Amino acid sequence: MPSSPPLHRHGAFSPLHGGGLRRSQFTYRQLSQLASSGTSNPLRVVAHVDLDGFYAQCEMVRLGLPKDKPLAVQQWQALIAVNYPAREWGIGRHCSVTEAKKLCPDLIAPHVATWREGDDKWAYRDDADANISTDKVSLDPYRLESRKILALVKDSLPAGLQRVEKAGIDEVFLDLSSQVHSILLERYPELKSPPPYDDPTERLPLPPISALDWQADALIDLDEEQETVDPDWDDVAILIGSEIVRDVRARVWNELDYTCSAGIASNKLLSKLGSAFKKPNQQTVVRNRAVGSFMSGFKITKLRNLGGKLGSQVVTTFETENVKDLFEVPLDTMKAKLGNDTGIWVHNTIRGIDNSEVNSRTQIKSMLSAKSFRPTINTPDQAVKWLRIFVADIYARLIEEGVLENKRRPRTINLHHRHGSQTRSRQGPIPQGKLLDEETLLDLAKDLLAQIISEGRVWPCSNLSLSVGGFEDGVKGNMGIDGFLVKGEEAEALRYAPGESRLASTEPDRPVKKRRVEDGGIQRFFARKPSADGNSVNGPEPSAGGETDLPSRPLGMPNLDLPVGQPSTSGFASAQAEHGLPDADLLACSRCKASFIDPDALQSHEDWHLAKDIQEAERVRPAFAERPPTPRSSSQKGQGASSKRGRGGKLEHGQSRLRFG
Repeated sequence: MPSSPPLHRHGAFSPLHGGGLRRSQFTYRQLSQLASSGTSNPLRVVAHVDLDGFYAQCEMVRLGLPKDKPLAVQQWQALIAVNYPAREWGIGRHCSVTEAKKLCPDLIAPHVATWREGDDKWAYRDDADANISTDKVSLDPYRLESRKILALVKDSLPAGLQRVEKAGIDEVFLDLSSQVHSILLERYPELKSPPPYDDPTERLPLPPISALDWQADALIDLDEEQETVDPDWDDVAILIGSEIVRDVRARVWNELDYTCSAGIASNKLLSKLGSAFKKPNQQTVVRNRAVGSFMSGFKITKLRNLGGKLGSQVVTTFETENVKDLFEVPLDTMKAKLGNDTGIWVHNTIRGIDNSEVNSRTQIKSMLSAKSFRPTINTPDQAVKWLRIFVADIYARLIEEGVLENKRRPRTINLHHRHGSQTRSRQGPIPQGKLLDEETLLDLAKDLLAQIISEGRVWPCSNLSLSVGGFEDGVKGNMGIDGFLVKGEEAEALRYAPGESRLASTEPDRPVKKRRVEDGGIQRFFARKPSADGNSVNGPEPSAGGETDLPSRPLGMPNLDLPVGQPSTSGFASAQAEHGLPDADLLACSRCKASFIDPDALQSHEDWHLAKDIQEAERVRPAFAERPPTPRSSSQKGQGASSKRGRGGKLEHGQSRLRFG
């Protein structure tokens, strides 16, 4: 198009839409970036879905009660959740059970499930409120329901486009931007056209002028002038988001019998405020044009992260409780009075600006189980009984996190003990590399308790709490040292957990090659590589793929993950049993009794034992192949090679002097 450049220089728009037409405030680039859920995209759509009086709803579903029955969830003599019919009687969580029943004689007040001393499972009990000294509250029933709801929410969204962040046991954030982008292109095919002159900064054509159907959504009120402005693509995008959320909420109600409220906006801050704006069982849409009006109605201390000391500081500093009064405060003034970073954050927050990401990978960092004793406990036996309950409680949650499948597991265990006004704490590591079970956790907890008791003056005890933390994802695709000592199909098998499938190969099955036992004994563990000065130093030599090329594990070599003396099931002992070879034809290792069919295999196996001895001896200090060189003084420079670190010197237990060329 020869005429395109001059037209473009004069600001004309694509002839496809006509140069004189009004355009959207949004560009083709912003539309395309909507697909990647960018946090600063003005077309972004984020929803917050919040269950209505969740614990109370769980009990109503469990008991099969009509939705109009007043119900409050009891924990000892306090209330931890009140449904909306009960709130109409003036009942709140500040009420005691006795006070609540005076206000509403027909109030249903089930007690939360509890663990009881001596039991290995939580249960609902009619006498729980009278057994505070022997029972411990369990929230497991609510966690189980939360998992079902979260699974249904995820199932309601396209698998490849969803971003779901579990924000609590009864709330989730949904970044719907990618899904909205897909629906926009489907409903408005003109948006699929390339931008005029292939310039992504060109503005989009305006959407068709038609009334947007918000159905039963609660919209933030605007003045007449603002409402008469024609809708733009941000209005269309958020309308699509509200339709998606409406369908999600309908599925939760129809399939699980729970009601939830929702907020739909351009970020997490606004959507969370929106979900609480009209409760119960409604959803609020905060359009971009309504953000100022919406935020101006809040108290400063009602905003997230402004309910504590920072909120009080802002109120005191600017002598107002209302967000709208802060709109007139310049940014420079806020930075001067609150500090640079805090001033910027407050300035943005009161204006509804939030670029935080909806993180679908949010995971718990610790698990805690605790009990305050009234009356106190006075013996180690009583404490151990409670530790057993704590362990059962935590382990049930670990199973949810995938500890059995090695998806996630904790690294540390912590015990806190309170005696009078004094709190003692002990922490220890959780052994890695083997299956974590209840008995292991209990043994670790009892060890920590014994450490605390050994200090004396620990009874009576008014509180115990056990926690695990330092979670890490289970390692897949990695192998221990035994895995590096095998080759071929056996090494490939070690990269996969039991039951985990590998990618299907397009190559035909090839016959298994006989493993070659390399010469050189232990020396092959430390391939030589050049140092900076041209001399060779000891250390594994990288292969072309960037991984260390270590030798294979000889046939019959025991797995290092197993106790010494127990051969691996992949070793020759299992092969001997399978093929029926006579014991008399086998050679036995003098250290672990593993059996071998030829002397070379036995020799290679003994070399492995030597490597293992070196590994154990060098655990405390770096291996000589990795230890940085020590600068030599002038008096050392004339000494021979025998004075170099790693050469000569006294041998550690189990080591033999090695020669490296």
